[in-house]
Amino acid sequence: MDRSFDDLISEASAAPVAGWDFAWLDGRATEQRPSWGYQRQMSARLSTATAALDIQTGGGEVLAEATKFPPTMVATESWAPNIAEATALLHPRGVVVVADPDEPPLPFADAAFDLVTSRHPVTVWWDEIARVLRPGGTYFAQHVGPASVFELVEYFLGPQPRARRARDPDDEAAAARDAGLRIVDLRTERLRMEFADIGAVVYFLRKVVWMVPGFTVDVYRDRLMLLHNEIREHGPFVAHSSRTLIEARTP
Repeated sequence: MDRSFDDLISEASAAPVAGWDFAWLDGRATEQRPSWGYQRQMSARLSTATAALDIQTGGGEVLAEATKFPPTMVATESWAPNIAEATALLHPRGVVVVADPDEPPLPFADAAFDLVTSRHPVTVWWDEIARVLRPGGTYFAQHVGPASVFELVEYFLGPQPRARRARDPDDEAAAARDAGLRIVDLRTERLRMEFADIGAVVYFLRKVVWMVPGFTVDVYRDRLMLLHNEIREHGPFVAHSSRTLIEARTP
């Protein structure tokens, strides 16, 4: 039986969005995963590091999947609800979670870490990453790539030609080199996403707040109703995420 627009919207609006766990979307939205297996590779690198930093850890969910942490393991996060989630999840495993405003400088000494990781950072401060890495240290990360989920973004905001050019992997690699890092690996993939109902769309936009800045159900109710009807008539709304794997090292 089809659920009503109001029922789906109300349920998604009431769902908690703290942390970086998307389990609420199980059965309602799908996303292909990149072929390189970021979490597996990150875990392998952490197991051989001596001091590591995970930047913008979110609720700590990805980092917590690592099988072994180095003797010194630190994570930073800027959003208060995520800080609480990450602290509860990571402190029992000996990870220090540091509240950081996500702007330079990082609150660590020069050459403090031999490994810096990050999954989907909102901003990347290359000079700071290079500063806190030891000689021969590694930055290993999965970034959001260019025009990620822009089918959904532009459904609500209209064409975004300038924003489509942001997060270009070649530009990011050039910025890393300017900071003194050497690019070891650089790969980008586009991955199919499907939203099976309008509640999934609302939850996603409430959680990933930078996709449609200022998103609320009241502001976009008409567009949401139109999309709800399109999904009911034609099936899931299809978009494509974009992901970049980047590995860089200090000299």
